[in-house]
Order: sequence, then structure tokens, then C-alpha cells
Amino acid sequence: MKYNKAQLIDALGSFTHDPLGFVYFAFPWGEKGTPLENFDGPDEWQVKTFKKISEELRKGKSLAKAIQIAVASGHGIGKSAFSSLLILFAIATHENTRGVVTANTDTQLKSKTWAELNKWYNLFIGKELFTYTATALFSADKQYEKTWRIDAIPWSESNPEAFAGLHNQGNRILIIFDEASAISDKIWEVTEGALTDKETEIIWCVFGNPTRNSGRFRECFRKHRNYWTTYQIDSRTVKISNKAKLQEWVDIHGEDSDFVKVRVRGLFPSASDTQFISASIVDEAQRRIYKPTDFVNLPTIIGVDPAWTGGDTLEIVMRQGYSMKCLATIEKNDDDMRMANLIAQFEDEYKADAVFIDQGYGTGIYSIGKSMGRKWRLVAFGGKAPNDMYLNMRAYMWGEMKDWLKEGGSIPPNDQGLYDDLTSPEAIIDKNGRIQLESKKDMKERGLPSPNKGDALALTFAFKVNKKVNAGSRVHANTEYDPFKR
Repeated sequence: MKYNKAQLIDALGSFTHDPLGFVYFAFPWGEKGTPLENFDGPDEWQVKTFKKISEELRKGKSLAKAIQIAVASGHGIGKSAFSSLLILFAIATHENTRGVVTANTDTQLKSKTWAELNKWYNLFIGKELFTYTATALFSADKQYEKTWRIDAIPWSESNPEAFAGLHNQGNRILIIFDEASAISDKIWEVTEGALTDKETEIIWCVFGNPTRNSGRFRECFRKHRNYWTTYQIDSRTVKISNKAKLQEWVDIHGEDSDFVKVRVRGLFPSASDTQFISASIVDEAQRRIYKPTDFVNLPTIIGVDPAWTGGDTLEIVMRQGYSMKCLATIEKNDDDMRMANLIAQFEDEYKADAVFIDQGYGTGIYSIGKSMGRKWRLVAFGGKAPNDMYLNMRAYMWGEMKDWLKEGGSIPPNDQGLYDDLTSPEAIIDKNGRIQLESKKDMKERGLPSPNKGDALALTFAFKVNKKVNAGSRVHANTEYDPFKR
């Protein structure tokens, strides 16, 4: 059927809350001589997702809070095609729609995500109503080209303003993150903070291969799952995927390998490629429960990680055997006397056998403790490791902590901050074959907080400690303890 411009506008507008109906109407499915002649419509997972968006739009949910959809998948399921169809639906069925599309890299955004949109734009029945460029899709009507548009914008942690300005009161907002697992947490936070317009349709969709076991994309399926509609798509269930290649990967790597989980099954790995401590190790540690009396004959060690920068916290952690306890979390301050007195109080209360403090920002606290007669010890994170397989002391301590977690260590089940600290740092092997742990600075550049609580626990593994046994005025060493329970 041929439509004049007015009829076409009315027809498209009739699908304002029906993305699936729009997709069937606006593209030449099954028509000979078109790229879609062998396709009768979108894939099953795409249909399901469009129906979910429609359901929420019809309920008016988006006028109270954003419709948030996260899709983790294997390779080749048609994520970019879905994004393109969603972009065209959003802009064509609601006047003055505004939106932003970004991806993990500028190359991904330009050569894949936005290039795919160009293919669908050229098949779109309403193509004449909108203008496509290398960086934007906007109304062909000059008076609306600034207010009725969706932009492709590379993200930059140092310049997040494009994501902070996503306001479009009373209309529609669309945000798409492609390969979302590699987009900085800071961009997620800025975007989230900008979605505050009342009486506005807000659709936020994030897509990606589940390559990382930490970060905001991962938390859509875990900590924040109550706020996101989530789908994990196995590539083998999709019509367009290369089944032979997928089966080859399964045959080579195994169904339960992290390679197949990420690239085929759409599942998060037990450990990401560079993650130092896997989520599965920490999950197991959270499930362990010990009695307070289980390790009374083993040394009690306190670790102190002073605040690194203004946004960090000072953390004090105690460990005894396979149990640990977070004693204090304090905002960064310069009151070393107060901090030293607090540490001394904990040392006496728990009869600690050793106190280890990060040398980097803890020298003032240490000096005050020394003047009080405390035998605390500074630890240089960049110092030489006792084990040559580690680049420095910090990597060594984290390695010891990882072994402790694997062998029986227990952590509080509801401490999300500690969980994130333990699973967030990445590690590489340097040119000399040593394990190098990701620095706090590099983590901040990835948009992640400094793992202060994790560092405080790691400090309890800095040196071997003997249990002090009081006998009159003498102090003896009890060395009869399992070294794996340190």
C-alpha cells in the first residue's frame, strides 16, 4: 500500500506503544528483491523483548520510572539489528524523541552499531521523514532537527556531559549501550542520575557479551536485578547464528567453559579473562559460616587501609583463621590522632597479635601509634614480594588472600562493598612472568572505586604472625597452627 506523507505519519503514530507492530509494518519482510526476502520477521528473542517494552509502555510504567532492559548474549544473535529497529521505532512513533546511543569503543559505535542502523534506515518505510548522518538520526523537518533526534556519542569518562543532559520533559527518551560491559561505571551513574524527568517515556536498553564478572552491566543481573528486565540469550537458539561454528567452540572448549559461557550461552564467566579473584570464589566464601570459637587459638591480625583520595574511606579489618570482620569504615579525614586511638582500641578489644598499616597514607597514624608504645608495622604496597611470582607486595598479599578464600575463608554474606572490592581488580602477567595487580588509579579510570576494604583484608596477609600467649609477664610464641589458616 502506498502512503502519502500525512497518511504515513498517522500510520507510524498509531504504533507509539507497539514496537513489534511497528517493526512488522515499517519494513519489507519477505519481499522479493530486498535484503529481507528470506525473513518473515524478527527473531524470537527480539519479539519477546519488543513485547516487554510494549507492555511497559501501555501500562504507563515509563512515566513513573525508566523501562530498563539488559540483554547478555553469545555472539551473532542480532543485537545491533534489534538496536536499529528500536531506534527507528522510538524516533518515528513519538514526536520530539531524544536519545543517545553509545558503545564500548568509538570503532564499535561507528563501524557496527551505527552502521547497522544505516542498513535498516534504508529499508524503513518512513525514511523520507528523517535524516541519517554518521553521528545522528533526526527529523527532516528543519524546525525539529535539534529537538527530535538521536545521537551516536562515544563515551568519555572525562567528558560525561552528553549523558548528564538527557532531559526531555513530557516526551520520550531512548538510551542504548552496546557492548555495555566495557562502558565505564561512571557513564552508567551519570546516565542514571539524568533520568529524572516526570511524565516522560524513558527506555534504557543495554546489550553485550557478558565478558566481565564485575561492573554495572554485571550488576544488572545481580545486585540491581530488581530494577532491570534481564535476558540471557544462548546463540544456539537464534535463527541467524552460525550453528556449526558455535558447536565447534563447544567441542573445543567444553559446554561449561568460560569461553562457551560468554561467547555462546550468554552467561557470565566464573572469572573474566583478567579478573584476579572470581565471583565463584567469593560466592563460596559468603556461604561459609563459622562459630566465634572456631579459631581462638590462631593469631588475630588487624589490617588498616587509610583513605587514598577524597572519595575513599579508611577501612579497618580483623582476621582470625578463616573468619574476618570489618571493624570500621570512616570517611577520609586528616585526624591521625583519632584514627590511631581507634586502632589501639580495636587492638586491645580483640587482643590483636599484629596490626599492619598501608605505608602509602598511613605513616602519620603509624608514628602516633609508635609514640603510644604500639608495635604496629607499615607495609609498602610497592615493596618487594616474598614470592617472586608477584610483582610487588600488594599483588603478593592479594594472592595470599585469594588462596585463603579458596581454602576456606569466610566473609559476611551481606557486605556488597567487600564483595565488589574482592571481585573488581584485574591482573596481568608482566614481561617477567610476574602477577601484576591492577592499581587503584587504573581502577578509578575504569570508573570503579578504590577497593579499600579489600586492601585492608589483604594487609592481614602481609607477614606471618605468631599467636601471643601470656604467661605471667612473659610472652611466648605458639607456632603450632595451620599455616593455611594464618
